[in-house]
Amino acid sequence: MQIITVKEVEYIAFRLAKEILSFNEPIPDFSTRFPNILESCLANPFQSFSGKSLYPSLVSKASILFYLMIKNHPFQNGNKRIAMTALFVFLYKNKKWLKVNTQELYNFTLWIAQSHPKFKDETVKAIEKFLKTYIVNLT
Repeated sequence: MQIITVKEVEYIAFRLAKEILSFNEPIPDFSTRFPNILESCLANPFQSFSGKSLYPSLVSKASILFYLMIKNHPFQNGNKRIAMTALFVFLYKNKKWLKVNTQELYNFTLWIAQSHPKFKDETVKAIEKFLKTYIVNLT
């Protein structure tokens, strides 16, 4: 399984989100991100305990990645936009994609951002269900 790196977030996800998804709300320069938060978001899906992956499937890894990129705010602004783009990069690297209406993805992303942290497990499960509904193989 392919991981997504900080460099990929900077060179692909961050730049694409900044250029394509500006919505009259600028995304600050990458260097203004909060130290170590992005690294934590990217490492968390690949954690293991006693030799077992905490997130064993691609969908579970993608779900926690998406959740953390939104909720942990690694950037001063644009976290939802960068999270969506990072999700697409991660899926693409693993020969998957989301075939979903843009407005539906935006609304779902906004719902995650507004979710209460005490419902993290339930929210991540909802992300898994959402991804399973719309994930497709790249040919």
